[in-house]
Amino acid sequence: MKNKFLETGEHGYHPLRKFKIILSGLRFAVIYDFSVLYKIILSVLLLIPVILYKEWVDASLIILATGVMIAGELFNTAIEAVCDFMETRCNEKIRIIKDIAAAAAGITIFTWIVVLLIEFIKILPHITG
Repeated sequence: MKNKFLETGEHGYHPLRKFKIILSGLRFAVIYDFSVLYKIILSVLLLIPVILYKEWVDASLIILATGVMIAGELFNTAIEAVCDFMETRCNEKIRIIKDIAAAAAGITIFTWIVVLLIEFIKILPHITG
């Protein structure tokens, strides 16, 4: 695809190619990063009863929190990979950058956990009763 700012790459916009790239990146993250896989599984396991009981706002919150958490995890993974590519030796500045990226991912994970716990507590009476 053509880069508008650098004037490099191929001409033309291909939405299917974009979607294919998105799926490729997500597949790579799920296969090689277990933390992404188990979080998606937990979200889907909670999302199923929420949808079955037609709690649409709750389902939207779960999807939103999961999407933000996955994006945070992917950004963290990408930043760590770039840092490792740029500097293979131990570097204090790289460590700080990676710690900041991990903190951002940690905040999204904490928010995701809170949303899932609240939704689980809300759906629990439907499941047990």
